[in-house]
Amino acid sequence: MKGVIFNLVEDIVTEANGPDAWDDLLEAAGLEGAYTALGSYGDDQLFALVDAAASASGLPPDDVMRHIGRKSLRLMAQRFPEFFTLHTSVRTFLLTLNGVIHPEVRKLYPGAQTPHFDFSEEPGGAILMDYHSARTMCPMAEGLTLGAGDHFGETLAITQTQCKKHGADYCTLRIAVE
Repeated sequence: MKGVIFNLVEDIVTEANGPDAWDDLLEAAGLEGAYTALGSYGDDQLFALVDAAASASGLPPDDVMRHIGRKSLRLMAQRFPEFFTLHTSVRTFLLTLNGVIHPEVRKLYPGAQTPHFDFSEEPGGAILMDYHSARTMCPMAEGLTLGAGDHFGETLAITQTQCKKHGADYCTLRIAVE
């Protein structure tokens, strides 16, 4: 996993809880050192941070991961406005993930392993987003999508209709604008 994700988590933690909170979280997770944006780190390190934050907050790890995703989107929009300025809705933004955003991410961060998404639309307009990844980070995908709703001023209702964690081949999120 690229260090940019760890940098986002650090920014979220320090923004919410002060500069010492990041060091406290690293210690609780049994980790040390600094993460560079271009560096590559084991997924287990992110999961250790999530587990430590879950223990400290009393929230389930999936809720922590969802929170990280939601808060990360705002930071990404600030750091990479070119991915957001051409869009006025979650729908148009999501549909650029595979063809525009993730190829650019791989250029910026060589070796990044981005997920792949398949999209379809229900008759009522809800989007079905199939999340394909070796990682079981569907709560982060959900949080990032909620963060996109925040960014574009849309209230979203997201339900997960199937999950890789529960034996499915991939995860599916149903995204409806309320």
